[in-house]
Amino acid sequence: MFIDGFILGGIGVVMPAITQELQLSAAWQGLIGASALIGIFFGGPLGGYLADKVGRRPMFICTLALFLIGSAAQFFIADEWSLFLVRLLMGMAIGADYAIGWPLLAEFAPARLRGKLLAVQEVAWYVGYLASYAVGYAFAGSFAIDWQIILGLSTIPSAIVFLMRLSIPESPRWLMSKGRSREAEELASLYMSEEEQRDLKEEKVRKASFGSIFSAEHIRSTTFVCVFWICNVTPYFAIATFAPVVLTQLGLKDGLTGALALNGVVVLGSVASVLLIERVGRRKLAIPPFWISAAALVTVALFAGASATVVILCFLAFSFFNAVSTALTAVYPGEVFPTEIRGSGVGFATAASRVGAAVGTFVLPVSMENLGVSATLMFAAAISVIGGVVSHFLAPETKGLVLSAASGSSTGN
Repeated sequence: MFIDGFILGGIGVVMPAITQELQLSAAWQGLIGASALIGIFFGGPLGGYLADKVGRRPMFICTLALFLIGSAAQFFIADEWSLFLVRLLMGMAIGADYAIGWPLLAEFAPARLRGKLLAVQEVAWYVGYLASYAVGYAFAGSFAIDWQIILGLSTIPSAIVFLMRLSIPESPRWLMSKGRSREAEELASLYMSEEEQRDLKEEKVRKASFGSIFSAEHIRSTTFVCVFWICNVTPYFAIATFAPVVLTQLGLKDGLTGALALNGVVVLGSVASVLLIERVGRRKLAIPPFWISAAALVTVALFAGASATVVILCFLAFSFFNAVSTALTAVYPGEVFPTEIRGSGVGFATAASRVGAAVGTFVLPVSMENLGVSATLMFAAAISVIGGVVSHFLAPETKGLVLSAASGSSTGN
């Protein structure tokens, strides 16, 4: 997850340099900013489907191989098409990784820690995003280093994690769902708590297809995680990718420094979610932040010209509370789907979320150019309101439930 964040965050800090060197139009800026998100749209469903069919372990290793190839290729990019295609490939690996890694962790984690362990992954993502910003900021300010080198730095953590993943075990729950009970029980005795081993016996061998996520039994879960994820990440990605430009246009003298501060606050918000999730539950962390985020964005839109202090405080509030809720995008998808379609469900939700994020990232520079910053931020606030309303009616409470019970909580089973 650190690598995922590092890859996606790096593009924001070097976008001004890329735009200047390659003479990018507003449309190309949007396409390159959204390229990895477009890749996630395709990689999520494909990776999730294959994880359900052939297993979590082999796919978990393959995604890192793609990361490594794409990261190294960034050193040699010379034009906008090459940059777009390489980032697209890396996005496909990221999407597949979401649909494999989160189900895998959910299937090993004990009920009392599952939410915290899953939410920690989002913290790692934000730390990676912040690290890419910080490294890029330091290099851009102190050294005459090409943007290709800054983007290619993700090769280092990719290589390390690829070697680590070679020893990962297969999911006992996936093995049990395929009727391989003996292998499942042997692995469970090594890696799972006694409570989870008992719950493992509740796993049934069921035939399921990708289309099962749209069945009457699972459509509520699918609808909820898709809307919840879309409404969290669309405003964040659009604003974060172009934060230096947005903040500069809103009156801050050093937009890059402001963007770095925003990403630091985001890390704090995700850490707060980790600390609270097993105490207060999922719903209390999922719903209120939508309303606070919307209020912060509306305030900036209405009073942007009043004070730079108002602008930065509201963006800090948005960044913090949006991160609190977004941390649950690593939790809910892995909990609400049963084992036989968990990868497919998470993969589809990943794809749906990135449609919104990619559209937002592509549209933001065009919208700012034609409609202005205030109107653009009002649209972002409206997305947060939609997320709050839908989550109020559909978000389940899965705190403390074993995985088999959690995956039935949102379907009424």
